[in-house]
Amino acid sequence: MMKMEIGNTTAGGGDGELELRPGGMVVQKRADQSSSNVPRVIRVRVKYGSVHHEISINSQSTFGELKKKLSGATRVHHQDMKIIYKDKERDSKMFLDLSGVKDRSKLVLKDDPISQEKRLLELRKIAVREKSTRALSDITSHAQKLAGQLSAFDTVIGKGGKVEEKNLENLMDMFMNQSVKLDAISGDGDIKLKKKMQEERLQKYVEALDLLKIKNSILLQPQPQPKPQTQTQPQCKEPDLLTFDEEVPRKPTASSSSPSVIITTRWETFDSNSTSAATAQTVKPVQPNHKWELFN
Repeated sequence: MMKMEIGNTTAGGGDGELELRPGGMVVQKRADQSSSNVPRVIRVRVKYGSVHHEISINSQSTFGELKKKLSGATRVHHQDMKIIYKDKERDSKMFLDLSGVKDRSKLVLKDDPISQEKRLLELRKIAVREKSTRALSDITSHAQKLAGQLSAFDTVIGKGGKVEEKNLENLMDMFMNQSVKLDAISGDGDIKLKKKMQEERLQKYVEALDLLKIKNSILLQPQPQPKPQTQTQPQCKEPDLLTFDEEVPRKPTASSSSPSVIITTRWETFDSNSTSAATAQTVKPVQPNHKWELFN
């Protein structure tokens, strides 16, 4: 703040200290100005409907602080109020002293339905967000427990052990129940991102469980017993021989005077070496009968 001093004033006839106000007006400095900046408690009268309330408050407080004091007396939420002073609605961030509110000033309190509706909508959003956050937390915790069971089954089947099919089916049902609960959660921002991450995690668990069910079903199938291998010798079929159980006599014909021939089952064996030698002795070379003329 700019100050100027002048010596003798024509009006007062003595020395005086003047100051320049922001509006450009030069006024005489008051002696009690230093004490005017000290905050003091004032009492204001606020009318709400047909009831008047007297509130003690600091003169440098805001209208928002005044609304909070009135909230305890009127049972109205401070965000659902609007205060009228000198036929004008005052913002909650404005100060009382700068708006001209003094001790024993009269104000009017009214309900603000628009602000009340906004506040209720915001409360609903907060409630939905908190509910979705709790539901996501519960699903995440339960999914981690189910993942532990899945890991235990994987260890057993990986070592060649067998798991009852009913246990795997129950685990699959619990995973699907968590997926259904996750689909019912609605939200945006951080909740939407966490929901997507949890959906991908559950999908991986379900796929891993499907593979375990296939491996376990193979282990539960009865394994075929190997047949002992036996060496079989080939059997040579002997030529069918015509045999006769008894001698069949042939009746002699009238024109034949030779003795009767009897067919029996007694076979005569011949030596192959003697037969070939006899054949070789009986074969003699043949001398040619033609005389061939030789030409020189």
